Amino acid sequence: MEIAVFPAEHSDELASALFEAGVRAMPVAEISPDLPGESAALVVELGNEPLRRLRQLESVANESAVPVLVIVDSDQLGLLSAAVGVSDFLARPLSAAEIRLRLHRLTHAAGTDDIHHFKDLELNLLTYQATLASRPIDLTYMEYELLRFFIEHQGRVWTREQLLSKVWGYEYYGGARTVDVHVRRLRAKLGEERASWITTVRSVGYRFG
Repeated sequence: MEIAVFPAEHSDELASALFEAGVRAMPVAEISPDLPGESAALVVELGNEPLRRLRQLESVANESAVPVLVIVDSDQLGLLSAAVGVSDFLARPLSAAEIRLRLHRLTHAAGTDDIHHFKDLELNLLTYQATLASRPIDLTYMEYELLRFFIEHQGRVWTREQLLSKVWGYEYYGGARTVDVHVRRLRAKLGEERASWITTVRSVGYRFG
């Protein structure tokens, strides 16, 4: 998931929470309706300029359909009662799990298809639940995200480097072994009969479906 973040020089706490949440942060120099890449949302840290940044959000509210999550200090909560252009907020201290959940809800709230199906596998994008033949399967967050990416991009061969970039949001941290380990775990959880859904393409990478 790509998320635009303002200001570009945001706090280490926010950067760490986004990284742990598996979010690819795209720093932006200004609040604008034109966001970089395929940004699904905008995260704005109010910092020590809360009123100025809320006014900036209000000024572009009618020009952008991208949801906005604001990061606030506890003493700034009162400013949000009349805020325009704010979709949701998160107060410090930050939690990677909570920021991941809030961003997921924001980016999927308007979706028309919140359930992904592949044969007897079902992924609920709003609850992060996965079922196989109507039985729940226990997936970690990154296992779920990798499986979702595979389902959304069936038939195409992806290199390990591409999967690291698209799913994890970075290119080489952890290396190819990161992908291999998650694929092996997914195959084990899918079971012997369904493990072949993920095909190894020798010297290239993986294909799903």
